[in-house]
Amino acid sequence: MTIAVQKRPREDAVDTALTGHANPAVIAEDERFAGPASDDGDVAVVDPQAAMQPVLAPAESLLRFITCGSVDDGKSTLIGRLLFETNAVFDDQMDTLKRDSRKFGTTGEDLDFALLVDGLSAEREQGITIDVAYRYFSTGNRAFIIADTPGHEQYTRNMATGASQAELAVILVDARKGILPQTRRHSFITSLVGIKSVVIAINKMDLVDFSQERYEAIRRDYEAILPQLGFADVSYVPLSAKNGDNIAAPSPNMPWYDGQTLLQRLETATPETFDAGAAPFRLPVQWVNRPNLDFRGFAGTIVGGRVAPGDAIAVMPGRRTTTVKAVWGPDGEVASAEAGEAVTLTLAGEVDVSRGDVLVGPSDTIAAQKTVTADILWMADRPLISGGRYVARLATSTTPASVRSLDNAIDIHTFESGAANVLLMNEIGQITLGFDRPVMATTYEENRELGSFILIDSLTNETMALGIVRTVSASDEVTQAVPTEAPLSAFARAQAMWFGAAEGEHRKGHGRLIRYRAAGAVVIGILALLFGLGIGLAILLAAIDFVLRPFLALLTGGGDLPGKNGADPTTVGDGAGI
Repeated sequence: MTIAVQKRPREDAVDTALTGHANPAVIAEDERFAGPASDDGDVAVVDPQAAMQPVLAPAESLLRFITCGSVDDGKSTLIGRLLFETNAVFDDQMDTLKRDSRKFGTTGEDLDFALLVDGLSAEREQGITIDVAYRYFSTGNRAFIIADTPGHEQYTRNMATGASQAELAVILVDARKGILPQTRRHSFITSLVGIKSVVIAINKMDLVDFSQERYEAIRRDYEAILPQLGFADVSYVPLSAKNGDNIAAPSPNMPWYDGQTLLQRLETATPETFDAGAAPFRLPVQWVNRPNLDFRGFAGTIVGGRVAPGDAIAVMPGRRTTTVKAVWGPDGEVASAEAGEAVTLTLAGEVDVSRGDVLVGPSDTIAAQKTVTADILWMADRPLISGGRYVARLATSTTPASVRSLDNAIDIHTFESGAANVLLMNEIGQITLGFDRPVMATTYEENRELGSFILIDSLTNETMALGIVRTVSASDEVTQAVPTEAPLSAFARAQAMWFGAAEGEHRKGHGRLIRYRAAGAVVIGILALLFGLGIGLAILLAAIDFVLRPFLALLTGGGDLPGKNGADPTTVGDGAGI
């Protein structure tokens, strides 16, 4: 069955406002779908299934990016314009946009493209972005998922959330205002979460008469702060998001600019990303899937490498080894799975696996940690101070944690580190964090999911901070094998038993221990005198007790030598004791 499809022309008002700025490739594609009218007056006849299919780019060309910058720099307007230029705005959405532009718009008689993205009533009333808005669009060359993040300082945490999943950032700068503190803060957060490719979009060039001098001045100002950031690929595009200059087609108003348009830059960008597919296999267990007596699976999202039935794996912490019996995807059993896929694994052996454990390859060197150093963005009204107690959520594990020390804070104006006693809202600092029980953590550069965490207030469940692991403590790798100690000499063994610890350890406690045993010997001597023994015999019994009491523990099976896995009562670790 076939149906006749006739293209609906755009409204005259829209054509007038947007002449010269539509993407020619998109217009041609639109014409192909609509089908040109024949000369004899008959409309083109097309297959309805083909007419309903959009032009999709290959899956491997998907680019996730964000727009960020200071408030009122035009981030939402830019996204709305990109959607329009790529023909991703439907007719009913266009009708709604025209009505909303008259009611909520801030651009006079023109269409306010920001309203395509800002959907919350508070956003429309105030003319600002509050929450992160995700949109999908595509061209013939690439598919995109874009996150519109808020520029207001109060909602910096939402910007960081959007940046954590992006591969590229479009950082907007108002051509009138230049580089602002929030521009610096968003740039630092973008660098902090590992984004290496950025596009500096100098917006509102129409309000500075498309001045090349203004464009060059802002470019020099931004280049001055680049040495403190970790960007590997930086490009600059002057544009006007409202009018469409240099969005999809070169602007005749800026003939001095001969670079790529914004859309061309996005289509050709090859950002540096974390190659999770090449990493060792790692799967944080999110849920134990037990639908019936005959099935026990361990569900989660693979965060590194790939897995197939028959692969040997280890369950961390503890490094209990087994093999994969089957891999189950959303549609049933599959031959293999790789990073980014949500799967359920069934194992050949009966091993204890629970939420928070991590399944890894048998040769993976990852280890459980109790102490890490991290960069954090503090997101709460209450200040952060050393000693604060929170709940840390890292991957699928949740454990109480404490801020051992606030090492320093970042000056957002100079990006330099300095000593600090507190960390206030939206400030960035570096801390040493201790977990009450070991968690499977690694550096953020090695693995995004196992190298990032959030801190939660245990009473209010408020998210207090997001953190990125920078270093792990080698001494806390509790799953490493304990090296075999060299045999002790007879004198050293006797000395170790008498002091209760190996020579050289706990020397500060030796004097206290000797005084304690001397007091016990005096008590023995006094008891001997009370029972009628002579003073000489009482002194002899006291001396024997003083010398031999540590060795008497061996007769009752309570004595342990160093290297025999004995517990030293003078040592208490994190989470031990009361």
